This record gives sequence, C-alpha cells and structure tokens, in this order.
Amino acid sequence: MLSPLDDYPVHQISEPMRHVGTSDRNFYDRYYFNIFGADGVHGTEDELFAVIGIGQYPNLGVSDAFLSVLWSDEHRVVRASRTLGSDRMDASVGPIRIQVRRGLEQIKVSCEPNEWGIELDAVFDAFSEAHLEARHFDRQFNRVTFDSTRFAQLGSWSGRLRVGAREVELTPERYWGSRDRSWGIRPVGEPEPPGIRATDPAGGFFWIYAPVRFGDQAHVTIVQERPSGERIMQDAHRVFPLGSGRDPEWLGRPEHTIRFVQGTRMVESATLTYFGAHGRRTAEVEVQPLLTFPLLLGTGYGFEPDWRHGMYQGELVVQGQSVPPVEPSYANWGLTEYAARFTSQGHVGYGMFEFAAMGPHERYGFSSWE
Repeated sequence: MLSPLDDYPVHQISEPMRHVGTSDRNFYDRYYFNIFGADGVHGTEDELFAVIGIGQYPNLGVSDAFLSVLWSDEHRVVRASRTLGSDRMDASVGPIRIQVRRGLEQIKVSCEPNEWGIELDAVFDAFSEAHLEARHFDRQFNRVTFDSTRFAQLGSWSGRLRVGAREVELTPERYWGSRDRSWGIRPVGEPEPPGIRATDPAGGFFWIYAPVRFGDQAHVTIVQERPSGERIMQDAHRVFPLGSGRDPEWLGRPEHTIRFVQGTRMVESATLTYFGAHGRRTAEVEVQPLLTFPLLLGTGYGFEPDWRHGMYQGELVVQGQSVPPVEPSYANWGLTEYAARFTSQGHVGYGMFEFAAMGPHERYGFSSWE
C-alpha cells in the first residue's frame, strides 16, 4: 500500500512507508503537547492546563486524538478516532489536527469548532533544542513490553483557545509548554489476554518526568523504577536554546525525594538531586506543584474500557465529555501532571512535573495498590 510519503527518500526498510519495521500490534507513533498559562503558574485566577495528543497505530489500522482542557474548576475533553488509511502524513483525526511547519522548530495545532465547545488554533514555537531521551526498553516474562524512542522540547504558544463562553489569547510570554514525540512499542489498543502476566500481581509503575524551562536553558529529567527501586530507565540533561549550537549536558544521575499530601499519593512537593562522577552532587532542584491535571481521565491514556489509545472505534467517531472533579484517590492509580515551579540555586523555572506511584513502592512505604 503506497502513500505520498513513499515519494520522499526516507525509507528505512524494504517496505512501503505505510508498513513499519515490526509486526508487533503495539507499535505506535505519537505527538504530545501541553499548554500552561503563566497566570495560572503564578497562582492567579486564570488557572489553565491543556494537553493535546495525536497517535497512529499502523498495525492496528487506527489513528486517534484528544484535546483535554482544565480551566479553573472546569475540565472538558474532546476526542476522536478514525481508521488510519494509507496516508500517514495526515496527522488529523476529526476536528483535531497537527501540522509540522518547520521540523523540530514550529508546529501548528488546531481543534475545529465542535459541539463540546472546545476550540484551539495555536502555534508551538520551540525555545530549546529537541532532546533525544534515553531509550525506553523493558520486558515482562520475556516479552518486550516497551521499546520506544522519544524526544522532548520546551517552547511557547501563540494563538487562541476557547472553552465554552471563555476565550483566551495565547501569547509567547504568558503561555508556555512542552512537547514530545515518541514511537516504538508500548501497550496500546484493546486489552490482550494476560496469560502468565496474571501471576505477577505485585507489579507497579513508578514514574517521574520533568521538562522545565529556566531563563537561558531547559532541563529534562526521567526516572522509572520497579517497586524495589531498581531503575528501568533514567535521563537527566541540560538543554540549550534553539540555534545555540550547544550539545546537551548531562546533569548526573537523578535521585528523588517526594513529599506527599497526607493520606494520598498526591505530590505536595519534591526535590530532584543529581550526582555526577564519584558521587559528586552536581545540582539540586526544588519542585512546587501549582496546578494538578489528571491525565488519564478521558484521553485514552487511562483504563476506560471503551476508549484507549489504538482501540478501534469505527470509520470516524468523535466524542466529548465534562470531567467531574478529581478526588485525591485518583493519585493512587492515575498518572498526574503538575504545572510546577522549579527552583535551583536561586534560579526559577516553570514546567511540568509528571508523576505516578501506582502499586507498591518500597522506598515510600506503599505495599500494595491501595
């Protein structure tokens, strides 16, 4: 099956571009963006956090997308799914579209008017160079469950966002964000029979992802651990402004101290400490969450049985919903994104602190999924 992309000299395997280099059903190719308002970050009434995602699943024949907006006490989601077809350069699903204007520099993101009252017409301009993160690889009972590549980038937004009767002009000095592009293998689509995995009930998911923008640089930190504290992956680099010509600098091995809201797994504050050669401390960053965004609700990242990334919905299906207020128990099982203030040696930056401590984790005293 040929597509317009086959006319470009970008082939990696002896197949048309419609086909990827593995037949694994879980192959995916995704865009992720977030938007947070400087007003909200600084704690004023304009509390805004939005997340946009578009994914393609070539071996499942599906593409899907969502736009989720939390604005003060209102949280709405519009999401769409369609059959993938042959043109993988078409990064649109229903009303949601992504257009690459200049690769690794500028991306246009839009959501056309719809019955759920969410509209977006905005451009993401990169602040930092795109950073290629450490490879994400893991196995469970010999099967590869994760084998993916991702790059991250900090930037700013210009355009407009409307939610219901409210509309905001997005300007680069007031509305920042981060984005990532990832592709490879991770669980997607309809749930598979667990098989022998059903004998591993103690497995958990501990995750920290922190892209942050300071005045003249950006930091990108990742930590994933097993319940024992064994590292599955880690990455910590200082990344410089777009066009600087400077290579990323290793910050050191990232270590974490999480302080939780009493009786919950919600983050009250955190400290990230970095250690270089011979255990020398190279940097320390204090993290203060300011806005709390429950990523798993309505977007396809979660456990909703009727809507997961890559799940076949039909030729084209568009849905919307209002998300009810989130209870603290969400953090016991849900991936949470915090717009946060980061402070290091007197320098203040803003970005996202994405966190999950699902299931047991010995260091923090979590012995089960409760």
